[in-house]
Amino acid sequence: MAFFIQQLINGLAVGSLYGLIAVGYTMVFGIIGMVNFAHGDLFMLSAVIAFVCFLFLITLLGVSSVIVALLIVLVIGMVLTSLWNWAIERIAYRPLRGSFRLAPLISAIGISIALSNFVQIFQGADSKAVPAAVDQALGGKFEIWSETNAQGQVIDATISLKQIMVFIITAALLAVFWYLVTKTSLGRAQRACEQDRKMAALLGVNVDRTISITFIMGAALASVAGLMFLVTYSSVNFHDGFVPGVKAFTAAVLGGIGSLPGAVIGGILIGLVEKLWEGSFNGDVASYRDVAVFSILAITLIFMPQGLLGRPEVEKV
Repeated sequence: MAFFIQQLINGLAVGSLYGLIAVGYTMVFGIIGMVNFAHGDLFMLSAVIAFVCFLFLITLLGVSSVIVALLIVLVIGMVLTSLWNWAIERIAYRPLRGSFRLAPLISAIGISIALSNFVQIFQGADSKAVPAAVDQALGGKFEIWSETNAQGQVIDATISLKQIMVFIITAALLAVFWYLVTKTSLGRAQRACEQDRKMAALLGVNVDRTISITFIMGAALASVAGLMFLVTYSSVNFHDGFVPGVKAFTAAVLGGIGSLPGAVIGGILIGLVEKLWEGSFNGDVASYRDVAVFSILAITLIFMPQGLLGRPEVEKV
């Protein structure tokens, strides 16, 4: 039981990160029908920005409080990552909005490669570790279950301070963004653009501004996920955006791309599958956890392309 509880906690923590990234995919797809494949590398870029900010605040400026540094990094990371995504939308996506469907996809792949190489050139190919003070301040663990197995060994299930932080920040941000999308004029404009952009424009909705704000919101969530990823794994590399990005896309498809609750549910399910698979097998079989996750994507696309909470696409004629 302790083992299952431990893997459940680990899966929920990882799944929360995937859910945050997946919301960015699903928001953009819901409005303009485009899969922003650069979103994973934007997440990686946000983690690098967080690393640089941590290094500057703790090492160079001598900020002693890790919590204060964490809050500053959170704000700076959200602002800078949002500016990056706003610029990407203006330069690489908006001019192609009326072109054939493959053009924005090719542009997104190009942006993904450009972001990855940009970080590799300016930060190097080696993994970058967060300052030791961050791990020391957030390295605490709390026991939530304990049992003794048949061999007399005590097995504990624990939850770390980092995982608690991931749960709290993820829940708070998703609640805020759910309110923005469902209860505000911006959310109404986004839903109008999702249903019919031309009609929304005729009714006075500024479509370009709404789409730009949607990209900014998705980038802000990816920025928080990047910070949580850096704090959880204590390092970041220029290729860390690809696999989490594809897993987050899998989560968005599984939950129903275009559905915000579906993206979160899909992320949690993917995280649980990954950690339960990893903990249930040993050796080479455990390393196939990514195969198990991507198999879910293939199965979902074949048998349930609309996902768990998605709606079947209606062809407008």
